[in-house]
Amino acid sequence: MIENYLDLERGIMEHWNSKVVRKASDMRGFYLANDALEKMIEGGDPVIYEVYAVTHENEGELCYGVTVLHPGKVGDEFFMTKGHYHEKRDRGELYIGLRGRGLLLMQKDEEVQWYEMRRGTVIYVPPYWAHRSINTGTEDFVFLAIYPGDAGHDYGTIAEKGFAKIVVEKEGRVDIIKNPRY
Repeated sequence: MIENYLDLERGIMEHWNSKVVRKASDMRGFYLANDALEKMIEGGDPVIYEVYAVTHENEGELCYGVTVLHPGKVGDEFFMTKGHYHEKRDRGELYIGLRGRGLLLMQKDEEVQWYEMRRGTVIYVPPYWAHRSINTGTEDFVFLAIYPGDAGHDYGTIAEKGFAKIVVEKEGRVDIIKNPRY
């Protein structure tokens, strides 16, 4: 048994063996407003999100991690994670909202679904579904993800094509629209 501590108020996990920090410059090609993204990068290259995880690569083991997705927008699109499929497509994942609010966008072939997330929300991502998180609020959106150790991450497929839908702010409201580049 391995013990860890997760501060539910702050969304911080004490012990982790993997840290990923995605800055605006790491998100080139993921947003429609390339000019706005480049200005953001030139203005200081802010951190979009961070992941603190306990990882394992063996079949039968579980990985878990806390993602802190900061508030903001690139053009009209809300800050988001890159999104991914699992390398082993037949692996699922579990998301648990800890703080803030956002959406979990999921896609399998041409079918797209999205779910609102906030503290206490639990969402199961079935096998074969790509998934991306989006911060639609004004504070950090923090969630816990749990997935099989041998699942792997395929970011490349999403980088090539994106998702069929994007999440934007339109007239002060969250709107989910067709991705014109898809």
